[in-house]
Amino acid sequence: MRPILPRKVTRSINRFFNIVLGALAMLTVALVSAFITMRLAIHGHEVKVPDLTNLTISEASKKTSSLGLVLTLENRFYSPNTPPGRVLAQSPGPGLTVRRDWPVRITESLGAQQVAIPDLIGQSERTATINIRRLGLELGTVSHIAAPGEPGVVIAQTPAPNAVGVDRPRVSLLLSDPEQTSSPQAFVMPSLAGLTLAGAAARAASSGLHIASAEDLNLSSTSPAAPLTAQSPPSATTPSFTAPVAHAVSTIGTVIAQTPPAGHRVVKGDPVHITLTD
Repeated sequence: MRPILPRKVTRSINRFFNIVLGALAMLTVALVSAFITMRLAIHGHEVKVPDLTNLTISEASKKTSSLGLVLTLENRFYSPNTPPGRVLAQSPGPGLTVRRDWPVRITESLGAQQVAIPDLIGQSERTATINIRRLGLELGTVSHIAAPGEPGVVIAQTPAPNAVGVDRPRVSLLLSDPEQTSSPQAFVMPSLAGLTLAGAAARAASSGLHIASAEDLNLSSTSPAAPLTAQSPPSATTPSFTAPVAHAVSTIGTVIAQTPPAGHRVVKGDPVHITLTD
């Protein structure tokens, strides 16, 4: 048989549970309210991008400003289908959701092409720039290239003179620069190893080089200087390998070292130093 609690204890227990349930209810309401408030705060800063095509620039500016967006004119193109002064294209596209203060880039239509592209070939950069702006066109990229004749003159342009069907009012120029003096011909140093003096001289000459000095490890360094092809009496004294001496050499020795080394960059007319031995 269950014990019967006093009425006072029962009331205390019921009051405790009522307090707990009330606190839980209030906490639930607070959490739901915070969630709704946060969601409204987040989505309250988001807007849908309006459709600006075919609006005038002024109309597009008012429409984006009312939504907290920033209108930016990015390009101007010719268009036979959209009247001049109206929005031809936009980015982001209509209907996309973005945050406030988001930039909306537009392209303005210039209508059908009515301005002829001038012929600027042969004009100076200053004169060509003045003529471009006088016609309401824009100066595009200006590049330079070495070319014969007077420097600083237009030698090519884009679009070409009198071009039709141009998409944008921008003219780019190519100007002439003074021709640079040609640098000496450079090539790879050939290998002379294993060749005789005559063979090494022939191979060097075929590349525009010349044998400036030759060191024979089997001949004396104390004998007076002589032509490279002359014979000299043998001697026990051997010249230094790292400091060649211009003296008489043998015509039957073979090349065992060379400066510049094979594979290095050389220029036509460079001297070559070789070391020979029997």
